[in-house]
Amino acid sequence: MDTARSSIPETGTVEAVHRLLAGRRVLVLSGAGVSTESGIPDYRGPDRLEQSSRPMRYQQFVGSDDARRRYWARSLVGWGTVHRAAPNGGHQALAQLEASGAISGIITQNVDGLHQAAGSRTVLELHGSLAAVRCLDCRRLESRRSLQTRLLGLNPAFFATPREIAPDGDAEIDSDRLDRFRVAACRHCLGTLKPDVVFFGENVPRRRLDRAWQMFDEAEALLVVGSSLTVFSGYRFVQRAAHEAKPIAIVNDGPTRGDDDAAMRVSGRLGTILPELFRHFALAE
Repeated sequence: MDTARSSIPETGTVEAVHRLLAGRRVLVLSGAGVSTESGIPDYRGPDRLEQSSRPMRYQQFVGSDDARRRYWARSLVGWGTVHRAAPNGGHQALAQLEASGAISGIITQNVDGLHQAAGSRTVLELHGSLAAVRCLDCRRLESRRSLQTRLLGLNPAFFATPREIAPDGDAEIDSDRLDRFRVAACRHCLGTLKPDVVFFGENVPRRRLDRAWQMFDEAEALLVVGSSLTVFSGYRFVQRAAHEAKPIAIVNDGPTRGDDDAAMRVSGRLGTILPELFRHFALAE
């Protein structure tokens, strides 16, 4: 199948995805669905559309002391879920696909670092990484692990049980726990600290986006894994691939915004499907 736009079966096969991608330079675009089997919830999984809280927006965070207090209190509670997570079979299969030469690299919308932990080498974190925080004033970085220690020291009596945790570690907790929460300042200039990730309503840094487009231009096909493509920062790669007639395959547990642009789509658990895809590539060598 040589065109990116075609009639789409409700569910294709892993073998058909292999046939579509084999012999081409394949770029992977990954989303939060890759990490759900590692215990990190998805913003838009099949059971979360109605119950998920709204994520923090950039203008809220920079414009309100109360919003920052709320964010860091929730993050203090929820960050451990992301920090303790380990790569699953889907992450490991993608690392194996890269090592074998079947894929050229990964553009990920995730901020959990699990692709790198699994052994993937060419990874561009489109939305940044939760592993660090950045001062909005002096721009210096601090590790998130270090900040967690400081937040616990500033709030030794703070405890809350999370009702729900988002992919960026933002936990939904009772608002009456927030009034006395103390926010840590930059260790160097006492400025405002922000996770080194792209919030909703914030632009992807220009240099990072340029590198992503370079990776895209060097690819001959696009494999989307674990993303509903609801957010435009990811969906635009599918749009351009369709415009340029680059074959698109989508592997996701549920429908996506890009389904009409795909040449092939497989629905199911990525921890099962991606290892199977790797086996097809390995057997074809």
